[in-house]
Amino acid sequence: MSPALLDINDSNLQLWHGDTHLQSPGYAMLEGGGYQFGQAAREAARLRPREVNTRYWWQLSTEALQPAMGAARHTADLVHAHLQALHREGGQPGEILLAVSGSMQRDQLSLLLGIVQQCPFDAVGLVNRSVALGSLYGGGRMFHLEIQLHQSVISELRAHSGTVDLGRTVPLPGCGLLQLQERLVERIATAFIRQTRFDPRRKAVTEQALYDALPGALRTLSTDTETSLDVNGYRARVSASDLREAGQPLFDSAQEAMGVLRPDDRLLADPLAGLLPGLSDRFPLLDVLHPLAVRDALKHHQERLVEREQALSFVTSLPCLELQLAPRTGALAESAAIAPAEATEPEPTHILRGARAERLDAAGTALDGGWELVRDTGGWRLSGDGPAPLVNGTGYDKDQRLACGDRVHFAPGGEEAVLIEVRE
Repeated sequence: MSPALLDINDSNLQLWHGDTHLQSPGYAMLEGGGYQFGQAAREAARLRPREVNTRYWWQLSTEALQPAMGAARHTADLVHAHLQALHREGGQPGEILLAVSGSMQRDQLSLLLGIVQQCPFDAVGLVNRSVALGSLYGGGRMFHLEIQLHQSVISELRAHSGTVDLGRTVPLPGCGLLQLQERLVERIATAFIRQTRFDPRRKAVTEQALYDALPGALRTLSTDTETSLDVNGYRARVSASDLREAGQPLFDSAQEAMGVLRPDDRLLADPLAGLLPGLSDRFPLLDVLHPLAVRDALKHHQERLVEREQALSFVTSLPCLELQLAPRTGALAESAAIAPAEATEPEPTHILRGARAERLDAAGTALDGGWELVRDTGGWRLSGDGPAPLVNGTGYDKDQRLACGDRVHFAPGGEEAVLIEVRE
Protein backbone atom coordinates (compact mmCIF):
# COMPACT_ATOMS: atom_id res chain seq x y z
CA MET A 1 0.00 0.00 0.00
CA SER A 2 1.23 3.50 -0.79
CA PRO A 3 2.44 5.62 2.13
CA ALA A 4 0.49 8.64 3.33
CA LEU A 5 1.86 12.03 2.23
CA LEU A 6 2.50 14.83 4.74
CA ASP A 7 3.31 18.38 3.62
CA ILE A 8 4.82 20.26 6.58
CA ASN A 9 4.29 24.00 6.28
CA ASP A 10 2.99 25.39 9.57
CA SER A 11 0.59 27.80 7.87
CA ASN A 12 -1.32 24.69 6.75
CA LEU A 13 -0.05 21.15 7.29
CA GLN A 14 -1.68 18.74 4.83
CA LEU A 15 -1.99 14.95 5.05
CA TRP A 16 -3.20 12.73 2.23
CA HIS A 17 -4.01 9.08 2.99
CA GLY A 18 -6.22 7.19 0.58
CA ASP A 19 -9.39 9.24 0.16
CA THR A 20 -8.63 11.33 3.26
CA HIS A 21 -7.26 14.86 2.95
CA LEU A 22 -6.59 16.71 6.22
CA GLN A 23 -5.62 20.37 6.57
CA SER A 24 -4.31 21.52 9.93
CA PRO A 25 -2.64 24.92 10.51
CA GLY A 26 0.13 24.93 13.13
CA TYR A 27 -1.94 26.14 16.08
CA ALA A 28 -1.91 24.26 19.38
CA MET A 29 -4.45 25.10 22.11
CA LEU A 30 -4.37 23.82 25.69
CA GLU A 31 -7.73 22.15 26.36
CA GLY A 32 -8.17 20.56 29.78
CA GLY A 33 -5.35 18.07 30.16
CA GLY A 34 -4.66 17.80 26.44
CA TYR A 35 -4.42 19.84 23.25
CA GLN A 36 -6.45 20.78 20.22
CA PHE A 37 -4.65 21.45 16.95
CA GLY A 38 -5.44 23.05 13.63
CA GLN A 39 -8.57 24.93 12.73
CA ALA A 40 -10.26 24.64 16.14
CA ALA A 41 -7.23 26.18 17.82
CA ARG A 42 -6.92 28.88 15.14
CA GLU A 43 -10.54 29.93 15.69
CA ALA A 44 -9.80 30.52 19.38
CA ALA A 45 -6.49 32.36 18.95
CA ARG A 46 -7.99 35.81 19.68
CA LEU A 47 -10.34 34.54 22.36
CA ARG A 48 -7.77 32.55 24.38
CA PRO A 49 -4.36 33.90 23.34
CA ARG A 50 -2.54 32.67 26.46
CA GLU A 51 -3.61 29.09 25.76
CA VAL A 52 -2.59 29.02 22.08
CA ASN A 53 0.92 28.43 20.69
CA THR A 54 1.81 29.04 17.03
CA ARG A 55 5.62 28.84 17.26
CA TYR A 56 6.25 25.17 17.92
CA TRP A 57 6.98 24.15 14.30
CA TRP A 58 9.00 27.29 13.57
CA GLN A 59 11.01 27.03 16.82
CA LEU A 60 11.23 23.23 16.99
CA SER A 61 13.73 22.41 19.75
CA THR A 62 14.10 20.84 23.18
CA GLU A 63 14.49 24.15 24.99
CA ALA A 64 12.01 24.70 27.81
CA LEU A 65 8.71 26.30 26.79
CA GLN A 66 8.29 29.88 28.00
CA PRO A 67 5.60 30.24 29.18
CA ALA A 68 4.75 26.65 30.06
CA MET A 69 1.84 25.03 28.24
CA GLY A 70 0.31 22.11 30.10
CA ALA A 71 2.32 18.91 30.10
CA ALA A 72 4.47 19.96 27.12
CA ARG A 73 8.04 20.62 28.22
CA HIS A 74 9.21 22.05 24.93
CA THR A 75 8.08 22.66 21.36
CA ALA A 76 9.15 19.13 20.39
CA ASP A 77 6.40 17.78 22.64
CA LEU A 78 3.80 19.88 20.81
CA VAL A 79 5.11 18.72 17.41
CA HIS A 80 4.91 15.13 18.64
CA ALA A 81 1.31 15.63 19.81
CA HIS A 82 0.32 17.33 16.53
CA LEU A 83 1.77 14.48 14.47
CA GLN A 84 -0.10 11.95 16.58
CA ALA A 85 -3.36 13.88 16.14
CA LEU A 86 -2.89 13.98 12.36
CA HIS A 87 -2.12 10.25 12.37
CA ARG A 88 -5.33 9.45 14.27
CA GLU A 89 -7.53 11.72 12.16
CA GLY A 90 -5.93 10.52 8.93
CA GLY A 91 -6.86 6.86 9.41
CA GLN A 92 -3.66 5.73 11.17
CA PRO A 93 -1.38 5.12 8.17
CA GLY A 94 1.57 2.84 8.84
CA GLU A 95 4.00 4.82 6.67
CA ILE A 96 4.31 8.53 5.86
CA LEU A 97 6.38 10.35 3.26
CA LEU A 98 7.43 13.79 4.55
CA ALA A 99 7.87 17.04 2.61
CA VAL A 100 9.48 19.83 4.65
CA SER A 101 10.61 23.40 4.09
CA GLY A 102 14.20 24.30 3.36
CA SER A 103 14.03 26.74 6.27
CA MET A 104 14.16 23.82 8.71
CA GLN A 105 17.71 23.61 10.07
CA ARG A 106 19.76 20.42 10.11
CA ASP A 107 19.39 19.96 13.88
CA GLN A 108 15.63 20.50 13.55
CA LEU A 109 15.42 17.86 10.82
CA SER A 110 17.28 15.41 13.06
CA LEU A 111 14.97 16.25 15.95
CA LEU A 112 11.90 15.83 13.71
CA LEU A 113 13.02 12.36 12.64
CA GLY A 114 13.68 11.49 16.28
CA ILE A 115 10.15 12.60 17.15
CA VAL A 116 8.72 10.48 14.34
CA GLN A 117 10.49 7.43 15.78
CA GLN A 118 8.29 7.88 18.87
CA CYS A 119 5.12 8.02 16.75
CA PRO A 120 2.97 5.04 15.71
CA PHE A 121 4.07 5.26 12.06
CA ASP A 122 7.28 5.02 10.04
CA ALA A 123 8.80 7.87 8.04
CA VAL A 124 9.80 6.35 4.70
CA GLY A 125 10.95 9.46 2.84
CA LEU A 126 12.08 13.05 3.39
CA VAL A 127 12.14 15.67 0.63
CA ASN A 128 12.47 19.44 0.30
CA ARG A 129 8.95 20.62 -0.58
CA SER A 130 10.22 23.44 -2.83
CA VAL A 131 12.24 20.98 -4.93
CA ALA A 132 9.22 18.67 -5.22
CA LEU A 133 7.10 21.59 -6.45
CA GLY A 134 9.80 22.85 -8.81
CA SER A 135 10.05 19.41 -10.43
CA LEU A 136 6.57 19.94 -11.88
CA TYR A 137 8.09 22.63 -14.12
CA GLY A 138 10.82 22.22 -16.70
CA GLY A 139 14.00 24.21 -17.28
CA GLY A 140 15.49 27.50 -16.17
CA ARG A 141 15.80 29.30 -12.87
CA MET A 142 12.88 29.23 -10.44
CA PHE A 143 12.05 30.82 -7.10
CA HIS A 144 9.50 29.39 -4.69
CA LEU A 145 7.67 31.74 -2.32
CA GLU A 146 6.42 29.93 0.78
CA ILE A 147 4.42 31.69 3.49
CA GLN A 148 4.75 30.22 6.96
CA LEU A 149 3.08 31.48 10.12
CA HIS A 150 6.00 33.59 11.40
CA GLN A 151 8.10 34.13 8.30
CA SER A 152 8.11 33.70 4.56
CA VAL A 153 10.82 31.85 2.65
CA ILE A 154 12.31 32.24 -0.82
CA SER A 155 13.95 29.08 -2.21
CA GLU A 156 16.00 29.37 -5.38
CA LEU A 157 15.81 26.33 -7.66
CA ARG A 158 17.81 25.55 -10.78
CA ALA A 159 16.71 23.13 -13.47
CA HIS A 160 19.40 21.74 -15.78
CA SER A 161 19.99 18.45 -17.59
CA GLY A 162 16.52 17.26 -16.63
CA THR A 163 17.04 17.78 -12.89
CA VAL A 164 15.82 20.37 -10.38
CA ASP A 165 18.30 21.22 -7.60
CA LEU A 166 17.93 23.37 -4.50
CA GLY A 167 20.15 26.45 -4.59
CA ARG A 168 19.74 28.75 -1.61
CA THR A 169 16.99 29.28 0.94
CA VAL A 170 16.40 32.82 2.23
CA PRO A 171 14.08 33.43 5.22
CA LEU A 172 12.05 36.66 5.11
CA PRO A 173 11.52 37.57 8.81
CA GLY A 174 8.50 39.65 9.74
CA CYS A 175 6.65 38.54 6.59
CA GLY A 176 4.77 35.53 7.92
CA LEU A 177 1.06 34.85 7.66
CA LEU A 178 0.36 36.21 11.13
CA GLN A 179 2.06 39.53 10.37
CA LEU A 180 0.29 39.76 7.00
CA GLN A 181 -3.06 39.04 8.64
CA GLU A 182 -2.41 41.72 11.25
CA ARG A 183 -1.74 44.35 8.60
CA LEU A 184 -4.76 43.29 6.53
CA VAL A 185 -7.09 43.29 9.54
CA GLU A 186 -5.82 46.71 10.60
CA ARG A 187 -6.85 48.17 7.25
CA ILE A 188 -10.21 46.42 7.27
CA ALA A 189 -10.90 47.61 10.82
CA THR A 190 -10.13 51.15 9.66
CA ALA A 191 -12.78 50.72 6.94
CA PHE A 192 -15.33 49.61 9.56
CA ILE A 193 -14.58 52.64 11.73
CA ARG A 194 -14.75 55.02 8.77
CA GLN A 195 -17.98 53.59 7.37
CA THR A 196 -19.88 52.49 10.50
CA ARG A 197 -18.00 53.94 13.52
CA PHE A 198 -17.76 50.36 14.81
CA ASP A 199 -14.30 49.06 15.74
CA PRO A 200 -14.27 45.23 15.51
CA ARG A 201 -10.92 45.11 17.36
CA ARG A 202 -12.32 46.51 20.58
CA LYS A 203 -13.50 43.08 21.75
CA ALA A 204 -11.86 39.68 21.36
CA VAL A 205 -15.01 38.01 20.02
CA THR A 206 -15.53 40.53 17.19
CA GLU A 207 -11.81 40.63 16.43
CA GLN A 208 -11.85 36.82 16.07
CA ALA A 209 -14.89 37.13 13.79
CA LEU A 210 -12.95 39.57 11.62
CA TYR A 211 -9.99 37.21 11.36
CA ASP A 212 -12.36 34.34 10.50
CA ALA A 213 -13.93 36.41 7.70
CA LEU A 214 -10.57 37.43 6.20
CA PRO A 215 -9.88 34.32 4.03
CA GLY A 216 -13.25 34.54 2.33
CA ALA A 217 -12.80 38.24 1.67
CA LEU A 218 -9.37 37.64 0.09
CA ARG A 219 -10.77 34.86 -2.11
CA THR A 220 -13.45 37.24 -3.36
CA LEU A 221 -10.91 40.00 -3.99
CA SER A 222 -8.81 37.61 -6.08
CA THR A 223 -11.52 37.89 -8.75
CA ASP A 224 -13.48 41.03 -7.79
CA THR A 225 -12.29 44.56 -7.12
CA GLU A 226 -14.43 44.96 -4.00
CA THR A 227 -16.10 42.89 -1.28
CA SER A 228 -18.06 43.39 1.94
CA LEU A 229 -17.54 41.94 5.41
CA ASP A 230 -20.16 41.51 8.13
CA VAL A 231 -19.15 41.55 11.80
CA ASN A 232 -21.58 41.74 14.71
CA GLY A 233 -24.34 43.21 12.53
CA TYR A 234 -22.08 45.85 10.96
CA ARG A 235 -21.04 45.77 7.32
CA ALA A 236 -18.07 47.44 5.64
CA ARG A 237 -16.87 47.40 2.06
CA VAL A 238 -13.20 47.08 1.19
CA SER A 239 -11.42 47.03 -2.15
CA ALA A 240 -8.31 45.23 -3.32
CA SER A 241 -6.56 48.60 -3.60
CA ASP A 242 -7.32 49.27 0.10
CA LEU A 243 -5.30 46.18 1.06
CA ARG A 244 -2.34 46.34 -1.33
CA GLU A 245 -0.02 48.09 1.12
CA ALA A 246 -0.43 45.26 3.64
CA GLY A 247 1.76 43.00 1.50
CA GLN A 248 4.38 45.62 0.69
CA PRO A 249 6.97 44.43 3.28
CA LEU A 250 6.74 40.90 1.85
CA PHE A 251 6.95 42.10 -1.75
CA ASP A 252 10.01 44.23 -1.00
CA SER A 253 11.78 41.47 0.96
CA ALA A 254 11.07 38.88 -1.74
CA GLN A 255 12.34 41.21 -4.45
CA GLU A 256 15.55 41.83 -2.51
CA ALA A 257 16.08 38.10 -1.96
CA MET A 258 15.57 37.25 -5.63
CA GLY A 259 17.32 40.21 -7.21
CA VAL A 260 16.48 41.21 -10.77
CA LEU A 261 14.31 38.59 -12.43
CA ARG A 262 15.09 37.57 -15.99
CA PRO A 263 12.32 37.06 -18.58
CA ASP A 264 12.77 33.28 -18.46
CA ASP A 265 12.66 33.03 -14.64
CA ARG A 266 9.63 31.62 -12.82
CA LEU A 267 8.23 32.63 -9.45
CA LEU A 268 6.18 29.84 -7.92
CA ALA A 269 3.91 30.77 -5.01
CA ASP A 270 1.89 28.63 -2.64
CA PRO A 271 -1.90 29.17 -3.01
CA LEU A 272 -1.96 31.18 0.20
CA ALA A 273 0.41 33.77 -1.26
CA GLY A 274 -1.72 34.03 -4.36
CA LEU A 275 -4.55 35.57 -2.30
CA LEU A 276 -2.50 38.66 -1.42
CA PRO A 277 -3.79 41.75 -3.25
CA GLY A 278 -1.05 43.28 -5.39
CA LEU A 279 1.27 40.25 -5.55
CA SER A 280 0.64 39.48 -9.23
CA ASP A 281 1.01 43.16 -10.12
CA ARG A 282 4.40 43.33 -8.40
CA PHE A 283 5.62 40.04 -9.91
CA PRO A 284 4.30 39.54 -13.47
CA LEU A 285 6.17 36.20 -13.77
CA LEU A 286 4.09 34.71 -10.95
CA ASP A 287 2.65 31.18 -11.11
CA VAL A 288 0.26 30.37 -8.25
CA LEU A 289 0.46 26.65 -7.47
CA HIS A 290 -2.59 24.43 -7.31
CA PRO A 291 -3.59 23.40 -3.74
CA LEU A 292 -2.84 19.75 -4.58
CA ALA A 293 0.50 20.40 -6.31
CA VAL A 294 2.58 18.98 -3.43
CA ARG A 295 0.48 15.82 -3.36
CA ASP A 296 0.81 15.34 -7.11
CA ALA A 297 4.58 15.88 -7.06
CA LEU A 298 5.08 13.40 -4.21
CA LYS A 299 2.93 10.81 -5.95
CA HIS A 300 4.91 11.12 -9.17
CA HIS A 301 8.26 10.77 -7.34
CA GLN A 302 7.10 8.21 -4.77
CA GLU A 303 9.21 5.29 -5.96
CA ARG A 304 12.33 7.45 -5.96
CA LEU A 305 11.65 9.04 -2.55
CA VAL A 306 10.63 6.04 -0.47
CA GLU A 307 13.57 4.61 1.50
CA ARG A 308 12.60 1.64 3.66
CA GLU A 309 14.95 -0.19 6.01
CA GLN A 310 17.67 2.45 5.76
CA ALA A 311 18.52 5.86 7.16
CA LEU A 312 16.57 8.60 5.42
CA SER A 313 18.39 11.14 3.28
CA PHE A 314 17.03 14.67 2.83
CA VAL A 315 16.30 14.82 -0.91
CA THR A 316 17.13 18.21 -2.47
CA SER A 317 17.37 17.15 -6.13
CA LEU A 318 14.70 15.53 -8.33
CA PRO A 319 14.14 14.84 -12.04
CA CYS A 320 11.98 17.35 -13.90
CA LEU A 321 8.55 15.96 -14.62
CA GLU A 322 8.14 18.56 -17.38
CA LEU A 323 4.48 19.14 -16.54
CA GLN A 324 3.69 22.70 -17.57
CA LEU A 325 1.07 23.60 -14.98
CA ALA A 326 0.25 27.09 -16.20
CA PRO A 327 1.24 28.30 -19.66
CA ARG A 328 1.78 32.05 -19.62
CA THR A 329 -0.64 34.40 -21.31
CA GLY A 330 1.40 37.52 -22.03
CA ALA A 331 3.44 38.51 -18.99
CA LEU A 332 1.10 37.11 -16.33
CA ALA A 333 0.50 33.43 -15.72
CA GLU A 334 -2.90 32.16 -14.71
CA SER A 335 -3.10 30.25 -11.43
CA ALA A 336 -1.40 26.90 -11.81
CA ALA A 337 -3.64 23.84 -11.98
CA ILE A 338 -2.91 20.17 -12.48
CA ALA A 339 -5.53 17.47 -12.41
CA PRO A 340 -4.98 14.55 -10.01
CA ALA A 341 -2.83 11.85 -11.55
CA GLU A 342 -5.74 9.41 -11.63
CA ALA A 343 -8.15 11.80 -13.38
CA THR A 344 -9.28 10.69 -16.84
CA GLU A 345 -11.85 13.40 -17.63
CA PRO A 346 -11.50 17.21 -17.78
CA GLU A 347 -11.74 18.74 -14.33
CA PRO A 348 -13.80 21.88 -13.65
CA THR A 349 -11.70 25.01 -13.32
CA HIS A 350 -14.45 27.68 -13.23
CA ILE A 351 -18.10 28.13 -12.36
CA LEU A 352 -20.30 29.98 -14.82
CA ARG A 353 -23.02 32.25 -13.42
CA GLY A 354 -24.95 34.00 -16.15
CA ALA A 355 -22.31 35.44 -18.48
CA ARG A 356 -19.52 35.47 -15.88
CA ALA A 357 -16.96 32.69 -15.25
CA GLU A 358 -15.36 32.60 -11.78
CA ARG A 359 -12.22 30.55 -11.04
CA LEU A 360 -12.87 27.77 -8.54
CA ASP A 361 -11.01 27.83 -5.22
CA ALA A 362 -10.33 24.38 -3.76
CA ALA A 363 -10.64 25.83 -0.24
CA GLY A 364 -14.18 26.99 -1.00
CA THR A 365 -16.11 28.95 -3.63
CA ALA A 366 -19.20 30.58 -2.11
CA LEU A 367 -22.58 29.73 -3.63
CA ASP A 368 -26.14 30.65 -2.68
CA GLY A 369 -28.03 29.38 0.36
CA GLY A 370 -25.02 29.09 2.67
CA TRP A 371 -23.36 26.46 0.47
CA GLU A 372 -19.92 26.42 -1.10
CA LEU A 373 -18.07 24.33 -3.66
CA VAL A 374 -14.93 22.70 -2.24
CA ARG A 375 -12.39 20.19 -3.50
CA ASP A 376 -10.99 17.14 -1.73
CA THR A 377 -9.11 14.09 -2.94
CA GLY A 378 -12.33 12.68 -4.43
CA GLY A 379 -13.02 15.77 -6.52
CA TRP A 380 -15.40 18.71 -6.32
CA ARG A 381 -18.36 18.54 -3.93
CA LEU A 382 -20.90 20.83 -2.25
CA SER A 383 -20.60 21.70 1.43
CA GLY A 384 -23.21 23.47 3.54
CA ASP A 385 -26.10 23.20 6.01
CA GLY A 386 -28.89 25.06 4.20
CA PRO A 387 -31.74 23.63 2.15
CA ALA A 388 -30.33 21.07 -0.28
CA PRO A 389 -29.63 22.41 -3.78
CA LEU A 390 -30.59 20.72 -7.02
CA VAL A 391 -27.90 19.27 -9.28
CA ASN A 392 -29.00 18.71 -12.86
CA GLY A 393 -32.60 19.03 -11.71
CA THR A 394 -32.44 16.40 -8.95
CA GLY A 395 -31.63 16.46 -5.23
CA TYR A 396 -27.97 16.60 -4.22
CA ASP A 397 -26.43 13.54 -2.55
CA LYS A 398 -23.87 14.55 0.10
CA ASP A 399 -21.35 12.04 -1.30
CA GLN A 400 -21.88 13.16 -4.90
CA ARG A 401 -18.89 14.54 -6.81
CA LEU A 402 -19.46 17.19 -9.45
CA ALA A 403 -17.95 17.31 -12.94
CA CYS A 404 -17.82 19.60 -15.96
CA GLY A 405 -21.31 20.37 -17.23
CA ASP A 406 -23.10 19.82 -13.91
CA ARG A 407 -25.72 22.50 -13.16
CA VAL A 408 -26.46 23.67 -9.61
CA HIS A 409 -29.28 25.89 -8.38
CA PHE A 410 -30.94 26.51 -5.02
CA ALA A 411 -34.51 27.49 -5.85
CA PRO A 412 -36.97 26.63 -8.64
CA GLY A 413 -36.39 29.14 -11.39
CA GLY A 414 -33.29 30.53 -9.67
CA GLU A 415 -30.02 31.33 -11.39
CA GLU A 416 -28.03 28.28 -12.38
CA ALA A 417 -24.33 27.82 -11.71
CA VAL A 418 -22.58 25.59 -14.25
CA LEU A 419 -19.22 23.89 -13.73
CA ILE A 420 -16.94 24.36 -16.72
CA GLU A 421 -13.31 23.89 -17.79
CA VAL A 422 -11.49 26.95 -19.13
CA ARG A 423 -8.47 26.08 -21.28
CA GLU A 424 -5.63 28.43 -22.13
